Amino acid sequence: MKRSVLTRYRVMAYVTAVMLLILCACMVAKYGFDTGAGLTLAVSQVHGVLFMIYLVFAFDLGSKARWPFGKLLWVLVSGTIPLAAFFVESKVRAEVEPLIDDALATAKA
Repeated sequence: MKRSVLTRYRVMAYVTAVMLLILCACMVAKYGFDTGAGLTLAVSQVHGVLFMIYLVFAFDLGSKARWPFGKLLWVLVSGTIPLAAFFVESKVRAEVEPLIDDALATAKA
């Protein structure tokens, strides 16, 4: 597995998580203070597109790392829970980096 697969996933995990936090703040402003409806609409649409890209990259990483379905599902769903993507990303990175290092060592041998 190439390192770029992990890097794409990590970037999208962070971007999606930050956008979800921004979306939550916009929702509080919209429904709690009755302001920012236009901003909330724009942020929700951007987050939706970025979340779809995150799903593709997470699925790609999961299929190349040969995760079981439950783990893959948890990683995909973590992008919908505020702050969860930060924690899941660090666990995924810790698990996948040895696979990348092993693949590089095997390729060099």
